[in-house]
Amino acid sequence: MDKSIEQIARVLRTDKHTVDIACKRLEELTGRKNIPQKVVEENAQLVEKSLRALNVRPDAYHFEIYKALIDRVKNNDASIFKLFRQPRCIDYAGCKTLLNFAVELADVGEGFFLKKEVAANLLRNQPPMNIIKALNYKDVNELLEKEDVYEVFSALRFGEDKDWLNNVFFAQYKDIKAEDFEKRPIILQVLNDKWLHIAEQFLKKKYHNVSHLKELGVIFVIPLELKTPGETMRIFGLVLHYLNEVAFYSKLFVKYTEQPSVFSDRLISSLRGDVLAERLPNDHVVSSWMIVQRYLAKDDEYDWRLFAPHVNPEALHWTKAEDCVAKLNERFTDLDLHFWQDLDFVGDFYRTESGVDNLVSFNLIDTVMSLVMDKEMIKYLYHHQEALWNKLFMEYVGGRDEMEKTIIDNFIKGYIAF
Repeated sequence: MDKSIEQIARVLRTDKHTVDIACKRLEELTGRKNIPQKVVEENAQLVEKSLRALNVRPDAYHFEIYKALIDRVKNNDASIFKLFRQPRCIDYAGCKTLLNFAVELADVGEGFFLKKEVAANLLRNQPPMNIIKALNYKDVNELLEKEDVYEVFSALRFGEDKDWLNNVFFAQYKDIKAEDFEKRPIILQVLNDKWLHIAEQFLKKKYHNVSHLKELGVIFVIPLELKTPGETMRIFGLVLHYLNEVAFYSKLFVKYTEQPSVFSDRLISSLRGDVLAERLPNDHVVSSWMIVQRYLAKDDEYDWRLFAPHVNPEALHWTKAEDCVAKLNERFTDLDLHFWQDLDFVGDFYRTESGVDNLVSFNLIDTVMSLVMDKEMIKYLYHHQEALWNKLFMEYVGGRDEMEKTIIDNFIKGYIAF
């Protein structure tokens, strides 16, 4: 077996025969040869280039390389903090420059989203009582009279009970029709600080203060001071990621209009983040790639679906976000952000002082998240690993755009069959 297959399988923590069979099948179908070798060679070249830029020798210990990456992103974070006029994301004015840069760089245009009046009716039909009580309103009518619908909808994610949200409020979505959607720009907002005390538990769980509403086309920031090294880059990256993710789901919603009778079912499935729960039949295993629309490793790093051939739209959105970060260098060359260009799938194993090989991710988002969570001693690797699965698939099907089209065409099925 080719050594490149073994190296890829090692990074992906999966069986080398799984990678070998999946690649051979795609080679037969596409005629594109030596893709694993090409990916491994590109990885080696980018690692070598990165280590030179970091002024780290190739035989350095794991902790030396990891620290050099952390220091690089810490310096980059300080640079964009200055560029964005020292953002204080406690209100829109304090975060405006960061958000404007993100919108300009992502350039995703308009999308297909739920109408504001439809969202308001959903709230009237099933009033969010925790939020109404927390804000001292007498009923949902007073809530909607005094609060912005988009802010209230955002607050549902952290202000209401999860079971009520999933089983009562979202149950209304079964009646949503394609006509309830409209074409309009994505909305970016920084929530009023009145929501902060309601959001405290949400922040502890999610580890970040940026989230989104795919169906409504809204990206929201919960107001917080940026005090931790890496926070500016993290928020900037998350906003870029969500711009691309919301735009991706908008394309799905448009596609779902082709079959109006099942529009709501498909909408609900997408918002729920459905992933195949059972293994594909044996005759599909070698010729199909699952579509895994969540980072399963966040919940269970040993989830069986992580070790089977799959593509991950989340990783695709992060790849686009990282490209946007690197684009800043086209206008501000002194930021040195081009270092992170094309490193989403890149990583390698390095020896610890005790003689154990540990994986180092060169992925920007893994590095940023590791920096922000440094005090908790949490290290991130899964963005890099999922990007590597995507890289393999992308090389076989002919690029990022073709991969995205293939994912959208097969999304509701949950896998891509060849």
